[in-house]
Amino acid sequence: MVLIAPSILSADFADLKNEIIRLDEAGADMIHLDVMDGVYVPNLTFGPAVVKAIRPYTKLPFDVHLMVDNPDAVLGWFANAADIITVHAEACRHLDKTLETLRTLGVKAGVSLNPATPEEVLRYVLDKLDMVLVMTVNPGFGGQNFLESQLEKISRIKAMIGERDIKIEVDGGINALTGAEAVAAGADILVAGTSVFAGGDYAGNIASLR
Repeated sequence: MVLIAPSILSADFADLKNEIIRLDEAGADMIHLDVMDGVYVPNLTFGPAVVKAIRPYTKLPFDVHLMVDNPDAVLGWFANAADIITVHAEACRHLDKTLETLRTLGVKAGVSLNPATPEEVLRYVLDKLDMVLVMTVNPGFGGQNFLESQLEKISRIKAMIGERDIKIEVDGGINALTGAEAVAAGADILVAGTSVFAGGDYAGNIASLR
C-alpha cells in the first residue's frame, strides 16, 4: 500500500503543534520535514529546534529531508528527533561516508536526487540505503508542477533496487493524478504538501491520494 507523507512546508507555521496532531488523526503515514538553508536551495525553513519541539505530538515517523549545503555538519542536530534523514547526493562530498554516519547515529538513511541528477550515483551505495527520494520538481519551493520526465527515472531506480528493502519516495507536484503515475512507475511513498492541506480536509485529501 502506498504511504502518504504530508510535507509541513504547506502547514500553518503558527500552529504546527495542532497541524501535526491533525495530520496524525487524518491518517498520514509519515511526517515530511523539509529543512532548507537558503544556500543549497533559495529558501529558508526551520532547524532542529522546531523538529524537536513538534516531535512529542505524534508517534508517526519523522522523515527529515535535508536540503542543505553541507549536510554532514548538521546530521547530529536532527538525529534525536528523526526516524529517517535524507541527504542530497549533490550536496555530499563523500556520499558513502555520509550514509555510514547516518547509520552510526541510529537513523535510517535516505538519498535524494534532483531532476537533473542521474540514478547512477546510487549504484555503489545501495546497500547502505533505506530510501531513495526522487525530486519531481526542482527543490526549494512548494506548489510547483510535476516533472513527467522523472517517471522513467523512478522505474529505473526500482529496477536497480531489485530485491533490496529500499523504499522509493517521490516529492514535488504530487496530487491524485501525478501520485498515481508515480506509484505505477514504482514509488512507495508520496510526499504531498499543497494537495494535503488544500481546503482543510486533511483526511479526505490523504484518502484521495491513497
